[in-house]
Amino acid sequence: MQDEDINVVLRLVKKAAQQWAAPFMARLADDGPDPFLILVACILSLRTRDQTAADASKRLFGLAADPFSMAGINLKKIEKALFPVGFYRTKAKQIQELSKKICQEFQGNVPHALEALVQLPGVGRKTANLVRTMGYNKQGICVDIHVHRICNRLGYVATNSPDATEMVLRQKLPEKHWIGFNGMLVPFGQNQCTPVSPQCSSCPISTFCPRIGVWTTR
Repeated sequence: MQDEDINVVLRLVKKAAQQWAAPFMARLADDGPDPFLILVACILSLRTRDQTAADASKRLFGLAADPFSMAGINLKKIEKALFPVGFYRTKAKQIQELSKKICQEFQGNVPHALEALVQLPGVGRKTANLVRTMGYNKQGICVDIHVHRICNRLGYVATNSPDATEMVLRQKLPEKHWIGFNGMLVPFGQNQCTPVSPQCSSCPISTFCPRIGVWTTR
């Protein structure tokens, strides 16, 4: 695709995404943007199925839903609430440690600066950007595996990692798309532009897409 096509492409992607259920993180943000809940839920969602992360978040937030409560709860209780989330023991420890750090260094308020967020245990650029965009409605580009894959298939970027994709997008993606970019592309990547055998025959943006790196389609 040509760079100038991005506005049309995203309009078509946004329209297509309306037919699918919103991802768990989007539903959580719609219930009321609580940066701490979004931060913790995002950590749970890493390498974990959407519904599994949603169920674990519900159990965990039933025990503690703010940094002070989470910092004081027994670690084994957190682990039990998270199971069977992937790497649940590691994530339980990270969640408790970041809760303590938020209480000690930020008076219980999740920071909104990207530089501060990535200093929290278990928080990378993807999670930090999601907290900024969903939790604070501040500019950021959250790049997960779906965003990374789709942008490369379209030829809008040519990168080897999500972090590299974010850096390129910061240079060329119009800022009006930054906050909603992840929310549009994730359901599209889960249902249409899938990792294996994407559904190109019914894709609304197929005329723009050179299908870079795609070998089999439906």
